[in-house]
Amino acid sequence: MRAYLGLAPPEGVVSVPAMRTPVPLVFLALSGALGLTTARSIAAQSAAQSGTKPHSSKKAKNKAKPKLSSSKSSTKSKTGKHKAHHSSESSPSEQLAKTAPVAKTAPALPDPAVASLERFGLSIQRASLDNGLKVVMNPDHSAPTVAVSVTYGVGSSSEVEGRTGFAHLFEHMMFQGSKHAKKGEHFTLISDRGGSLNGTTNSDRTNYYEVLPANELELALWLESDRMRWLAVTPENFENQRAVVQEEFRMRIQNQAYVPGTIRLGELVFKGYAPYAHPTIGSMADLDAAKFEWVKDFHDQHYAADNAVLTIAGDFEPDQAMTLVQKYFAPAERKNAPALVFAPPPDAPNAGRATVEDTNARTPGFMFGFMIPPSRTPDHYALEMAGLILTGGESSRLYKKLVHDRAVAERVSAWTDDHRGPDQFSVMGVLTDKGKLSDVEAAVDAELSVLRKTPPSAAELEKAKRQLRASFVFGLQTNNGRAIQLGEFESYWGDARLLSHELAQYLAVTPEAVQKAAARYLTPERRSLVEVLPAAKGGK
Repeated sequence: MRAYLGLAPPEGVVSVPAMRTPVPLVFLALSGALGLTTARSIAAQSAAQSGTKPHSSKKAKNKAKPKLSSSKSSTKSKTGKHKAHHSSESSPSEQLAKTAPVAKTAPALPDPAVASLERFGLSIQRASLDNGLKVVMNPDHSAPTVAVSVTYGVGSSSEVEGRTGFAHLFEHMMFQGSKHAKKGEHFTLISDRGGSLNGTTNSDRTNYYEVLPANELELALWLESDRMRWLAVTPENFENQRAVVQEEFRMRIQNQAYVPGTIRLGELVFKGYAPYAHPTIGSMADLDAAKFEWVKDFHDQHYAADNAVLTIAGDFEPDQAMTLVQKYFAPAERKNAPALVFAPPPDAPNAGRATVEDTNARTPGFMFGFMIPPSRTPDHYALEMAGLILTGGESSRLYKKLVHDRAVAERVSAWTDDHRGPDQFSVMGVLTDKGKLSDVEAAVDAELSVLRKTPPSAAELEKAKRQLRASFVFGLQTNNGRAIQLGEFESYWGDARLLSHELAQYLAVTPEAVQKAAARYLTPERRSLVEVLPAAKGGK
């Protein structure tokens, strides 16, 4: 997962209309993670839903044992186990024990977060317009706000060699005005009503979102439909946004320590695999050489109703919302956007090596990169767990060894990029003044070797699952968080409801699955390496 260890602070709860009594996802996840959920609390919840009063009962043991009479004695057998011996005449209590019903072992309770997500899935509604626009709705009346997200199935993986950076460019151009909204008016109309908005781009999609008071849903739908149908794609807007993107590249890439190294790592890992061989922000040389006609053609191909998902989450009525969706989006044109088909990954991925001199780096750093299977595959789930086991928190293997015990690294992290197609698993370390690249790299290699040969302990994997469970549920806590993720799942995988089953996939990972995935994909033969060396200011 991308940055799944940065947990968001709780801001609200998710009330699922399918529940008769709203149960916050966050409460269920955390109570289960802390071992607070009991059969009694589940019974009370079920009773509340059915309208009956729960019966009080003591916690059941694995096997009922009636009280024995004093005539019972015990001696040790040859095997060392205790055998009970009874007198020839049974006491009244023993006779009662023989006829007493044996309590059945209580069935294992489902993970509370998984159960809550299953109910969340029942609240998700899906529809399609005649022009191909997909609509996903998740009503939740727990707060008087609504989030609207439009996810276009276009990212940097849709670009061709020599014309990179166009998807990210349109993330900016989509705010430059449309037929009925002047340049900058999209921002003012939303902010004047206490709302927020933005757009983001990654390798596989571009999305735009607004969060507003619930009574302003129509405004958000009108604005999104207006730029879907009549975006102002003009030479003037292209030129000024090209300059904006170039400045963003200087600020967020060139002037950020270790970021140029991560860009270079991706180029090495996916060398020869075009969809992911360049970064989302693209090449500044390509952007400099871009012609307006190229940019307009890119927009005309990809930014259309039949390549988009409209998601609405929050305090709204689905029937009323669909009436508005039909009003504003039904006239949008279908353009038959080209579908991106991913070629199978190479059997022997590139294993390159590079050195990057970084004027913003104070100490050396390094990045390992491995090509791995796409998201939502069994090995990908297992490798995400491997990342948590390696660097997820202060008790993780690499943090404890390199940061806490030896103090040779000031930070260490591991992550996946979560592509639709072949993905990338990365491990990154930033050294302290006493650390040496060769020593720290060897230590990481050694830990990866252990993971390839020996499954993690059950306790270690359970800790990782608790981290992921909390992060996953917190990520769905807000209307906007749900709107964005539901839009991605509908766009990537064809069914937004799959999101409600995702946590169960992670929790089903076994220690053996982690070891086997690491042995297959995290090998020295598949590894690309980038070393980052501090460079003098003003140097090359």
